[in-house]
Amino acid sequence: MLSLHTNASSLSSLNGLQKSGSKLAVAQARLSTGYRINSAMDDAAGLQIATRLNAQSSGMSVAMRNTQNDISMLQTGDALLGEIGTILTRMSDLAIQAADGTYGQADRNAMHGEYVSLSKEIFSIMTNAQYAGEPLFRYVVDSEKPGRLGKGPIQFQIGATASEVVVDDFRDSLGRINAALYFAIDNGRLFGFPPDGQGTELSVQDSANDMIGALAKASDEVQALRSRFGALGNRLQFAHDNLSHMEQNTKSAAGRIMDADYAAETATSIQNQMLMQAGTTMLKQSNSMAQLVMSLVQ
Repeated sequence: MLSLHTNASSLSSLNGLQKSGSKLAVAQARLSTGYRINSAMDDAAGLQIATRLNAQSSGMSVAMRNTQNDISMLQTGDALLGEIGTILTRMSDLAIQAADGTYGQADRNAMHGEYVSLSKEIFSIMTNAQYAGEPLFRYVVDSEKPGRLGKGPIQFQIGATASEVVVDDFRDSLGRINAALYFAIDNGRLFGFPPDGQGTELSVQDSANDMIGALAKASDEVQALRSRFGALGNRLQFAHDNLSHMEQNTKSAAGRIMDADYAAETATSIQNQMLMQAGTTMLKQSNSMAQLVMSLVQ
């Protein structure tokens, strides 16, 4: 039917043109941003899931940095204890020498002088060695505050949830080391003991002989704490590796929801561009129908 008031073909062409334009705008937005979901209207459920996955992967990234920082602290402590172990080995050699009857008093006095110097270095490491600006091993020295490992249980956050933690308390090991060192070194106060343990001299043969066992005990306690550091460090490294795999898979899952498929979106864009061109042409032709009506009344 020819009508001046209603042009059905024009309305149909216009409707098709609007639909093609809307689809083209969506495709172009996805191509320009690289995301399939640019607003909640695109995929409400998908946006919620992807946001949760992104938050989880971000938390795991932070937890991975945590584990590496934790491992660095443990490695620092292990290196310091390794130095103490080396010093204790040298002190044991001196004690074994001083306990031998072929050495004179002057020789033992010289050995004891080195022994005291090495004792001071061990005392310095145990009380003053720092990590990130805070003493690491200090347990109790007069009224000074304890170090990082001497405060109490340490919580290591190794995941993106509140339950993913590792808690360890090194105070028992530090207490045993301090007690063992009190009887093995000839300097300072450790773990609340009075200055200098009794009989910690190499200048006396019998005392030097006693020091052999005391130094062996101190060395054993030092190596035991190093073992704890190593075991915990390995656990944290496995946690880091596990987080790395989880983060990779979580990001992939979020990407499959959020990221635009460029091949599909390009095809959609080209298709709707062609439909818009065709719709524009048809709209132009349908608008000429009114001229036919006018030709009938002339």
